[in-house]
Amino acid sequence: MGSNTTIQADKQEAVAPTEAVRGVWVTNVASEVLYSKENIEEAVNLCAELGINSIFMVTWNKASTMYRSEVMKKFTGVEIDPVLDPENSGRDPLKEMIEAAHAKGIKVFAWFEFGFSSSYQNQGGILIQKKPEWASLTHDGKLVTKNGFDWMNALDTEVQDFMLSLVLEVVQKYDVDGIQGDDRLPAMPTTGGYNPSVIEAYKKEHFGQEPPAYYKDFEWVNWRAERLNKFMERLYKQVKSSDPNCIVSMAPSVYPWSKEEYLQDWPTWVNQGYVDLIVPQCYRYDINFYKSTVEASLDYIVKDRRHIFYPGMLIKAGEKMPEEAFFEQMLEANRQLGCQGEVYFFYEGLHKYKDIIKQRYAETEVQFPTYLQAKR
Repeated sequence: MGSNTTIQADKQEAVAPTEAVRGVWVTNVASEVLYSKENIEEAVNLCAELGINSIFMVTWNKASTMYRSEVMKKFTGVEIDPVLDPENSGRDPLKEMIEAAHAKGIKVFAWFEFGFSSSYQNQGGILIQKKPEWASLTHDGKLVTKNGFDWMNALDTEVQDFMLSLVLEVVQKYDVDGIQGDDRLPAMPTTGGYNPSVIEAYKKEHFGQEPPAYYKDFEWVNWRAERLNKFMERLYKQVKSSDPNCIVSMAPSVYPWSKEEYLQDWPTWVNQGYVDLIVPQCYRYDINFYKSTVEASLDYIVKDRRHIFYPGMLIKAGEKMPEEAFFEQMLEANRQLGCQGEVYFFYEGLHKYKDIIKQRYAETEVQFPTYLQAKR
């Protein structure tokens, strides 16, 4: 499904899946998978049985890591989410996942789910308590909160360095096949960025004029989005410097909503070669809406980069799950549009569709190219 892509000489050489990515997100919320080694092995066995070849495991959530982090130990004194190791036994869910998945030929991506969000309904949480200057500010000087999520200033160099230190820690310390950001990395609500340093930077480039109070002003949105684009380029290059074979994957919101609401200009990331794999969250409840969303998303990507696109499919939201007929329609829509794979949100929804997935994936055997083989 496409071929390896070489981007401009001043950028890193991109690696992109040339065979179908058939993946699933594994969370630490509404799921027991990460709570024991046995649960992890059981989940991996199910994925192998169904033909799923990529696991996107949460590694960063609510200012806690799902692996043993020296960065967080120095910053907050908490090395790993204590819920995952209440006895402080030294267990490491990410290490356990990698070992179990690689034994089955399944790739593991470290998914930094919370990204630049510092907490959920917690006034910024421990990160903002320790670094108040990291808070993203609204026009009236308040902490940016959207849909319950509190936000750091994603345009701040120190905040960016912190996030990058977590990503590079995983790349350098663990045998991961890839890393992934989502609708919170790199991202920030468009209501944010009214911080003194950001305002001064904007004024320098706009003849002393301050950013408009209207946070969705076209130029103001573009200016901030471009700074996140630069961070995305930086993240990509630094990951590749640490491990050229590490796949850089992103799972943003659907464009252009992603840019209008969260400054995520992901078509630029794709078309400029800052990502190896793009998995937009095409979460829809109607087949016509789903198909048009996937189709529209593909239209934003230059043709020789479309082979790195795989839709994110919603198969469980709370207790709500698609009817089996609708699930099959989404798979068929993907194939009709040239997508030979997808990534499911999330693992706990797989059981309902086991037979469908197993049969569908068995119809076409998927072999990954050499550079995507699990590293030993």
